[in-house]
Amino acid sequence: MTQITSSPSDVADAAKVSQRRWLTLTVVALAQLMVVLDSTVVNIALPAAQTDLGFSDGDRQWVVTAYSLAFGSLLLLGGRLSDLIGRKRTFIIGLIGFAVASALGGAADSFGTLVAARALQGVFGALLAPTALAVLTTTFTIPKERARAFGIFGAIAGAGGAVGLLLGGFLTERFDWRWNLYINVFIAIIGVIGAVIYVSESKRTGPRPKLDIPGTVLISGGLFGLVYGFANAETDGWDSPLTWGMLAGAAVLLVAFVLWQRRAAHPLLPLKIVLDRNRGAAYASVLIAGAGMFGIFLFVTYYLQTSLTFSPIQTGLAFLPMIGMLVLAAQLSTNIFVPRFGPKIMVPTGMVLAMIGMLLLTRLDLDSSYAANVLPALMVMGFGMGTIMPASMQTATLGVDREFAGVASAMVNTSQQVGGSIGVALLNTLAATAAADYLTANAPVTAAVAANAAIASYATAYWWGAGFFALGAVVSALLFRRRGQGLSLSAHPVAPAAQADAVPMPVH
Repeated sequence: MTQITSSPSDVADAAKVSQRRWLTLTVVALAQLMVVLDSTVVNIALPAAQTDLGFSDGDRQWVVTAYSLAFGSLLLLGGRLSDLIGRKRTFIIGLIGFAVASALGGAADSFGTLVAARALQGVFGALLAPTALAVLTTTFTIPKERARAFGIFGAIAGAGGAVGLLLGGFLTERFDWRWNLYINVFIAIIGVIGAVIYVSESKRTGPRPKLDIPGTVLISGGLFGLVYGFANAETDGWDSPLTWGMLAGAAVLLVAFVLWQRRAAHPLLPLKIVLDRNRGAAYASVLIAGAGMFGIFLFVTYYLQTSLTFSPIQTGLAFLPMIGMLVLAAQLSTNIFVPRFGPKIMVPTGMVLAMIGMLLLTRLDLDSSYAANVLPALMVMGFGMGTIMPASMQTATLGVDREFAGVASAMVNTSQQVGGSIGVALLNTLAATAAADYLTANAPVTAAVAANAAIASYATAYWWGAGFFALGAVVSALLFRRRGQGLSLSAHPVAPAAQADAVPMPVH
């Protein structure tokens, strides 16, 4: 029997390939962090930007909404473009475009310029975010390495909002609100250099598929209406005709998109990707977690700054323990627990932990302290989110044909974005209603009554957030398959020899 041995040169080449993969992860993670934190870092700078540029309170929301509308509505198109024109090229275009848009926003001398720059950021963010995840999906094909990579990536996706609060507070207090946008230029430059060196590109074989133009128009319009409808509900209320008009229009366009995908020759999003039971469960889990997570950042930030009188920097620092627990849970989950138990056990477990964290927050009042009351809730929440996100993101992109890795990755970002829009709109409305009811029941309104009304509104948001995660626990427990039943993280074992000799597929 002949024994096959590896030469020293083969071992050295394998080590170089492995090192290149991890450097690729560093580049991709940096880009993902830039996109994720940008959704919160600008919020901290808004009051200073409003004073500097002189726009009204009514106009202020458009600085946030312009980004979310462009980003949310174009994600699937961005993911598909990365499949068609090459992931390395798309990734670099996204980084350069995001940097240019950020520089334009930082230099804005008027409200209109700032809003236009934020919309342009959203356009290139929609190109960049799904491409980053697709690069990760196609680079890490060895199960053990894939688990570690997605653990890091999932931690960044979950913690980016909190990092944005910390960075936004620091830049606004120590420098100027414009640096919340300028900072992206430096991150993007590092990302472009890294992408040129470390992200691989492969040549396409066979004819290039055509872009599904009707599908693109339908899904982009549908997602635009969905995000706009919930954003409008946040500002104008649920009795606004525009809110319901946009949501109804979105529903019609999304149904038409599904019907078109069933007969399109080159579908933008093949329905088999979404209809796989495990992937559907993963997308639903990311959506529900996004709805709850955006709520926690929003209302805990309000509570810390208005009720406990924290400064912006103190508020950002207050979220650091949550980030630490999220990173710890992400690594434990992807390296130990998910391979052993599968997403059917781990994702519902994370949902329950996040629900417990929300329930702990409902006990906060004006006399609560950060260390005794806020910190334990944030740490439980962080551990829950670190258990949910990496497992869901791995499952959502596992086993997808390489030619559709970009659009499958875009569905993860779309789920998180839509979930965030739904969560913020619903929780804001419910919180505002609770505050109004409290003020009515405790007239005349004094400073103490107003402060307690704010606490009541936050508690209402936390209760509903706990309900979101409870729903997520039930949905994920029912939908995810058991280990070994079809597509799952533990259903594709790789022999040790194969793992040792495996060479990553080139990224295209």
